Amino acid sequence: MNDCYFQDRIIEFALGLDWSGVPDDVRKVFRLSLLDWCAVGLAGVNEPVSAAVRDMVLAEGGKCEAAVFGIDAALPARAAALVNGAISHALDYDDTHFLHIGHPSVTIFPAALAVAQLVGATGAEFLTAALAGYEASVRIGHWLGRAHYEAGFHMTATAGCFGATIAAVRLLGADAAQMRAALGLASTRASGLKAQFGSMGKPYNAGMAASAGVEAALLAVAGVTSDVCGLRSFAAGHAGEMDAGALEGLGQVFVSANISHKFHACCHGTHAALEALAKLEVDVGEVTGVRIAVHPRWLKVCNLAKPVTGLEAKFSYRMCFAFALAGLETGALATFTDENCADPRLQALRDRVVVQGDATLADGAARVVASCHGDMVRQAEFNLDQALPLPQRRDRVLAKATVLIGEERTRQIWARIESLETTNSLPDFLSAQ
Repeated sequence: MNDCYFQDRIIEFALGLDWSGVPDDVRKVFRLSLLDWCAVGLAGVNEPVSAAVRDMVLAEGGKCEAAVFGIDAALPARAAALVNGAISHALDYDDTHFLHIGHPSVTIFPAALAVAQLVGATGAEFLTAALAGYEASVRIGHWLGRAHYEAGFHMTATAGCFGATIAAVRLLGADAAQMRAALGLASTRASGLKAQFGSMGKPYNAGMAASAGVEAALLAVAGVTSDVCGLRSFAAGHAGEMDAGALEGLGQVFVSANISHKFHACCHGTHAALEALAKLEVDVGEVTGVRIAVHPRWLKVCNLAKPVTGLEAKFSYRMCFAFALAGLETGALATFTDENCADPRLQALRDRVVVQGDATLADGAARVVASCHGDMVRQAEFNLDQALPLPQRRDRVLAKATVLIGEERTRQIWARIESLETTNSLPDFLSAQ
């Protein structure tokens, strides 16, 4: 097997993907992911990091090529991808895939949409390229493996940069040699650290990856050459495991169908535990203590013991549980505030929660044990890897979007997404109006 075999197989898949051959259930889930991305992006337009990144690129100006969340002005494709990636990850409320622990939508959709608008792609061409990038991103993250993640790299930004590149190259009509060159360029641009979690640097990682993907694609198509085996070179220098199992079922099995949409406005690592707590149906007055067991890797991601800001609270099991126990809606953005973190009553609830690692648990699983008055103990488990039935997933994503952007805007966007496959030009997803 040659050193570039994995990369060559990914390229072959990406260039050969035909939307008409994609299973119907995969297409339905993918359309829901696009709606989810639009909703979290529109809801995040006024976040501080959104304003800062948007104002920077607006001040720079440039050709009007692609739309940006929340404003009427169009920006150069690279800049639009940067802004839309950062904005849509600003709330940390976007989807996650646990095959590689990353957020595919916030890198793939910004890059694909920017280039699709640049070249005047049809709806079907946009969807096909985005799905190719999405699948590649997750499988590349799987190939890089947990060692890459544990070394401190943010897979949303690293694997996501390669997926964004693939989506952009496909839309530019490039061939295999140009896609190979683009991945080589992306290999020297892909970056992002988990150290940014809990700060504005995390959504910036997503925007940076989307923008770098567009840049690498445009340069490769313009004739810029690079390392012909960029994926392998990147893995070798970034603690990549190069797990050949990541190719299993490529082209027949679509891993995007197993995406986990968020229904709590906090780090996805906390969601299994919150769902398990909901199953217990305990009253805050009877709880004397709570023990949460999760895979040990999450202890480095979302286990801030005493968060002081709403953003930090999104990465704190203890604070999320305090909110839930107090009856606050963890699916509501308004719950995650600095004021709630400083509330003595909520801090007291927070301090009843103990978080422990258990390596026998899957990445998407959690176990919650609540001790109650009268020596009563209640226990529940939940695993996010067990996908929701499609009708239930659809209802929950639509309900989430309605809460974030309103019923009418949700209805308009969803109608446009459902008709994408037959449209010759991309409709307006991103306007706040």
